[in-house]
Amino acid sequence: MTLSTLDVGIVLAYLAAIFILAQWVSREKAGHEKSAQDYFLASRALPWWAIGASLIAANISAEQIIGMSGSGYAIGLAIASYEWMAALTLLIVGKWFLPIFLRNGITTMPQFLEERYGNRIRTLMAVFWLGLYVFVNLTSILWLGSIAVSQVAGIDQNLALILLGTFALAYQLYGGLKAVALTDIVQVSLLVLGGLLVTGITLGQIGHGSVIDGFTTLWQQQPEKFEMILDQDNPFYKDLPGLSVLLGGMWIANLSYWGFNQYIIQRALAAKDIREAQKGVVFAAFLKLLMPVIVVLPGIAAVVLAPQLERPDAAYPTMMRLLPSGVLGLVFAALVAAIVASLASKINSVATIFTLDFYAKRDREASQAKLVRVGRITAAVAILVAVLTARPLLGGFDQGFQYIQEFTGFFTPGIVVIFLLGLFWKRANEAGALAAAIGSFLLSLVLKLAWPSLPFMDRIGLVFLLALVLAVGVALATRSTGDRDRIRTDDVSYTTAPSFNVASLAVVAILLALYATFW
Repeated sequence: MTLSTLDVGIVLAYLAAIFILAQWVSREKAGHEKSAQDYFLASRALPWWAIGASLIAANISAEQIIGMSGSGYAIGLAIASYEWMAALTLLIVGKWFLPIFLRNGITTMPQFLEERYGNRIRTLMAVFWLGLYVFVNLTSILWLGSIAVSQVAGIDQNLALILLGTFALAYQLYGGLKAVALTDIVQVSLLVLGGLLVTGITLGQIGHGSVIDGFTTLWQQQPEKFEMILDQDNPFYKDLPGLSVLLGGMWIANLSYWGFNQYIIQRALAAKDIREAQKGVVFAAFLKLLMPVIVVLPGIAAVVLAPQLERPDAAYPTMMRLLPSGVLGLVFAALVAAIVASLASKINSVATIFTLDFYAKRDREASQAKLVRVGRITAAVAILVAVLTARPLLGGFDQGFQYIQEFTGFFTPGIVVIFLLGLFWKRANEAGALAAAIGSFLLSLVLKLAWPSLPFMDRIGLVFLLALVLAVGVALATRSTGDRDRIRTDDVSYTTAPSFNVASLAVVAILLALYATFW
């Protein structure tokens, strides 16, 4: 695949425009010095549309687009449960979690842990998240993004990796979260437009010019690819174990990712108020409903249009070859937009956690300007480390997504236990939280070695239940947190606006219709 002069021009114009826009929207008024709150939380003034778009932009990247399209090719529509279940999870986060976080002025997830439990669990989890974001998330996005860019643009992968990292750093270095969040509406709009073009053109190829006929033909020719709940005899049952997808471990993974993950929840913490945050979350939920159309359907279409692919992950790049000049440039720009937006989000969150949860506690007299400067230096160091370690860490993995899941899956159940108990059970204490965190890793390791046939998602659900029992048992057997618990929940209101309730019902109705149709 090669880009024409027109395609290259479109991509370069996009990169220049989004960079200029990021600097412009994050500028400060004359005489105002950028503070830590300005840099890390966008002055706590984000509107709902920026929150919703930024949640999706932080989430969708190369591993999502390429990986889920490849899963669509191999497994089918069942992989869409990751997206559609996330929409429901976002509603739970908006109604039950955000009111507590915003009422208590939370800026980072480690801060919540310290104010709820104490310093030891905060330090443990802050170190864990920094390691996760730098050595797992940043490296995987850079690695998979560089593969996609090198395949489409025909440039050396190492050069692509360096260029992506450098641009993502420069894009958000001056403005921080405000630069990222206020431009993500452009990034997501381009992502949706580009994705719909790929889906429309591939289905049009199958339907001889008609997208609707193409979808109908695809469904008739490949009915097994449109089954949402896999039977035990399905070769991919271990990846998506039937009803466990709806009732088991996927809930744990989604609650951890969308509710307690710094680079995701940071957008909602930067909202003007709780109502704005909740509107943004609902907007993101509707966008999640749309994502399978963009990232899964092209993979299923490739089963008909390119049935002899050697690797499922080649499905999306192969479908891009069907695009005419100009459209290819737009879609490639959308792919770059997804990579850059996701990278920038994680870079900013690394800087936020290190600066606010480590440096600011060490140097309590540090000026606002110094905190911002430390954040920028941290961002630069994080992306440099990720660029240098991406190939050594991921070069031997066939699937980058597998690398992410294997690492995070050992800790996810414990994280959910710690936060759920911290939010809704006042007797929970630091000893129980530490037991859940350590127990989650050890129990996951034991089950993986002793019961290798257990589906990954079922293992997460089982470890969650065991870690929950462990945390509750240890908490009841030890002293309560007492005065160290500074999180107020007694005056938190969980009442939501009528617009949030109506939109939530609409999301639930659409989900019920989708699962009823493709059961």
